[in-house]
Amino acid sequence: MKAITLYIEKTNSDTILKFSSNNILTSGSYDFNNIDEAKNSPLAQQLFHLPFVKRVFISANFIAIERFSIVEWADVQEEVKEQLENYINNNGVIISEEIVSKKIPVEVYAEVTPNPSVLKFVANKKLVETDVEYKNIEEAKNSPLATELFNFPFTKEVFISENYVSITKFDIVEWSEVTVEVRSFIKQFIANGNTIVNTTAEKPAKTITNNTSNSENLDDVSLQIINILDEYIRPAVAADGGNILFQSYNQDSKTVNVILQGACSGCPSSTITLKNGIENMLKQLIPGKIEEVVAVNY
Repeated sequence: MKAITLYIEKTNSDTILKFSSNNILTSGSYDFNNIDEAKNSPLAQQLFHLPFVKRVFISANFIAIERFSIVEWADVQEEVKEQLENYINNNGVIISEEIVSKKIPVEVYAEVTPNPSVLKFVANKKLVETDVEYKNIEEAKNSPLATELFNFPFTKEVFISENYVSITKFDIVEWSEVTVEVRSFIKQFIANGNTIVNTTAEKPAKTITNNTSNSENLDDVSLQIINILDEYIRPAVAADGGNILFQSYNQDSKTVNVILQGACSGCPSSTITLKNGIENMLKQLIPGKIEEVVAVNY
């Protein structure tokens, strides 16, 4: 068997470090918050004996470790890497498959966004088929997850995309004070198999949708704009926890109206993104047809 070599990779969090492998470590993904949860992972159990290990996540091709603040990764990362490589290459058991719980392991991690009021909680499984946005608890009647999130007093808005939830908070708290609580709640909600969005329930009175359902009624420029947004813009804003929807195009003023959702809505840098990014790209790719891109705020 090919010897396992691990590579140290930083993450968005200073406390979490990834040890990526040059070979497959195990099938599936496993998240352990303490040594009691790690009964099916001898490797994770050993890691929890290290006093600075707070949490262990094992995936097919990497091991991620969250540390307590008693040490800095720079002081221990090489030693941890060496211990992991020695353990794995000496046929140490990573996951005891015979006692793995049938419950599908769920992982949720938090990512910062360009909008300081918005935090993105990313899951390792699909949450919804189509993006949904809720501005208040009344709009969230068809989403049990969003309804529960609005019960947190600091929740202002909720945006749910394919594999993540973006939450906009009021200024009454800092994200550093509530991130762990929210992440744990979302993780448990998903792990319990609860409904994220009830597609058969009555939809909220106010919905925001991409104006593409009647594409046959749209002019050529509008169709070009939609294609550019889908291919170039939407993946970029999704990575930041947001979304952009085409609303309309005015041929006379050459103005494009768009809707910003999630982390993009109300973001201090959204104006810069619109002008320096989206507007410039549309002007270049559709010359002579675009003068301005305007965000419609709901």
